[in-house]
Amino acid sequence: MFIESVANRNSPPCVLLRETYREAGKVKHRTIANLSKWPSDLVEGLRRLLKSAGRSKTAPPHGPATSCGAFRIVRSLPHGHVAAVLATMRKLSIPALLGSKPTPERDLCSAMIAARILAPGSKLATSRALGADTLESTLAQECGIAADVDENDLYRAMDWLLPRQARIEKALAGRHLREGSLVLYDLTSSYFEGTTCPLARRGHSRDGQKDKLQIVYGLLCNSEGTPVAVEVFAGNTADPMTLAAQIKKLRQRFGIAHLVLVGDRGMITQARIDKELRGVAGLDWISALRSGQIAGLAAEGLIDASLFDEKNLAEITSADFPGERLVVCRNPLLARRRALKREALLAATEAALEKIRQAVMRPRRPLRGTAAIGLRAGRCIGKYKMAKHFELTIAERSFSFARRAEPIAREAALDGIYVVRAKVADESLSATQLVERYKDLSLVENAFRSIKTVDLKVRPIHHRGAERVRTHIFLCMLAYYVEWHMRAALKSVLFDEDDHEAARAARTDAVDPKEPSPSAEAKARTKRTPDGLPVHSFQTLLSDLATITRNTIVPAIEGAPGWSQDTEPTALQLKILTLLKNHPAP
Repeated sequence: MFIESVANRNSPPCVLLRETYREAGKVKHRTIANLSKWPSDLVEGLRRLLKSAGRSKTAPPHGPATSCGAFRIVRSLPHGHVAAVLATMRKLSIPALLGSKPTPERDLCSAMIAARILAPGSKLATSRALGADTLESTLAQECGIAADVDENDLYRAMDWLLPRQARIEKALAGRHLREGSLVLYDLTSSYFEGTTCPLARRGHSRDGQKDKLQIVYGLLCNSEGTPVAVEVFAGNTADPMTLAAQIKKLRQRFGIAHLVLVGDRGMITQARIDKELRGVAGLDWISALRSGQIAGLAAEGLIDASLFDEKNLAEITSADFPGERLVVCRNPLLARRRALKREALLAATEAALEKIRQAVMRPRRPLRGTAAIGLRAGRCIGKYKMAKHFELTIAERSFSFARRAEPIAREAALDGIYVVRAKVADESLSATQLVERYKDLSLVENAFRSIKTVDLKVRPIHHRGAERVRTHIFLCMLAYYVEWHMRAALKSVLFDEDDHEAARAARTDAVDPKEPSPSAEAKARTKRTPDGLPVHSFQTLLSDLATITRNTIVPAIEGAPGWSQDTEPTALQLKILTLLKNHPAP
């Protein structure tokens, strides 16, 4: 490391702090800091220190000048992962979407979106990570956050953001939805901590937390799984009851006159079709039949094994579903799973019923009375949901049971069978494409998995007010929007699928389970990219980038100003940053 004066024509010379290094056998120089504004005596003092450091016998042969006391590193903050996330946010124009002009609220909302990706936590934890004394990264510096920020500042920024949600979602829809677009919609729930929020209700818990209150929220995505809009509902809201609000949002707020809405059979029910979808010009949809409806088609003789002689799907019509296209699919793997599961449930039910029979027959304190026996038997068959498959004979002093062969056989005949229903013109999508588009709902499920568990950790939710809860979910959706684009740019160094066309071409039938492409399979097997670099998950990739630190360095000269210097990226880190930089903006 040395000081060099560079002539500057008629101006004073430029004084630079530089270092020498080798690259590919060649000696090169790079500038660390510009010292032109330093007083000449400080520059001269630093020059002497550097010379003495070079002559010091205590310094290691190739060690940095800091090892011999010429400089002090007074702080090191993880920076690489912050730079990657914020660069993606700027490329996606997230700050401009939040607000047209820079404001403290806009900066704080940008920081909260980035923090949800980098280190998801409560707003108190986020404020601590942004505070001057408890900084966890360079996020506060890069977002221009004041040093004295606290959780109340974050709450005020959330209150500032919510009225802008409709405008932001409309802008996202303008980017990712067009006339005739296919729109994926699904619903999930997240449990809630506390009892005061008016949105928190008991309902069907998808988190397995039946003892907790919850909220429900629905996510709209385009055909590729890019999130566009999210809406929060009370925790006891049934899936179909949210459908009308989404149709209104798509057609009126986003101005899309013609669209194809894809939802599961619990969302787009027969009642919703009759009341909200049928006969609406420009509104097409794709869903699936419920098991009872499939059984009705089988009873009419419309579903038969001969349908699948050549392929595992076939298109049929039925007078019970006028104007609809029905695609019957048979998945042999699913059939085997359902057969095994049913047999396990039947065996478990028989074992429990046998205990009741033994209790009735035992000599000491036997179970007596049709009411008492029936109560225990009802609990048993209700637990495994096998009532339709057993014949129970209950008397005052006896109890017996037997499997009902005919209902079991009827159900077994439909194992692995599902029926995709749609109101879509034949020329728009083929039967195979209808099945593929319905299965694309897995992209929304992937979004929920990322938001709820592996990446963004939306739960548990601690906010007490309904508006704050809505803003919290909206922030998580925006964070997933950024993550989705980061994954798209970095798919070659992640375990994610990186060649969807090859994966689709390798499938001989749309009903077959998705298989990875050869490149994705090679990454999973070798844990290396084709150029030999390690493959990451999204979280370990962020951890790797975080090892690029921003170091604050101060010379060992009283009054001398310090400077910041970032750690040099590794080959993998350089490739990650390059991929993010070169990925096209939407």
